Amino acid sequence: MFDVDRFVADCRTALAEDKGGHRAAREVVARAVAEPNGIIRALGEPTRAGVWTLHRAPDLTILHLVWGPHLTIMPHNHRMWAVIGLYTGCEDNIFWRRLPDDAQGRLEAAGARALRAKDCAVLGRDIIHSVTNPAATLTGAIHVYGGDFFAAERSEWDPETLCEGRYDVEKTLRMFEESNAALAKQASQR
Repeated sequence: MFDVDRFVADCRTALAEDKGGHRAAREVVARAVAEPNGIIRALGEPTRAGVWTLHRAPDLTILHLVWGPHLTIMPHNHRMWAVIGLYTGCEDNIFWRRLPDDAQGRLEAAGARALRAKDCAVLGRDIIHSVTNPAATLTGAIHVYGGDFFAAERSEWDPETLCEGRYDVEKTLRMFEESNAALAKQASQR
């Protein structure tokens, strides 16, 4: 069964063994999401979109994310490696690259990857991606970052112009709450 304290300890051990890399952390996350029911028993069945911090330190952040139905987060970077594991639902990632010699820091699509329950993905420190939950249901994930996710200077890109700006954590959290409002409205209309 998934245990948050044990998971954090295993991630800390992986971080030390891998000298700050993501390979060992990927194995820890992959083992956890291979048993989705254990995560659900420990964290509860997802009932609303949100971001919950399970661990935060200068060298490691562990988040429990629940994506609302059809929620899309604009292109953004992390400036640190990340390991993402889904325990329920699905998410579609579009990977982006900067246009060469573009003064506004615009992007172009460079690839995509669909993740489903039990999938685990590693994102390098320079990856730029956008995320969509394509389903009409909630998606639950565990995210492990090789640094302090909330303290890092990061960028986001406007989804229409693809121009770079400073990452706005509060705006992103509002998007999760807007998703919850839409979910509540949908439930009240049943």
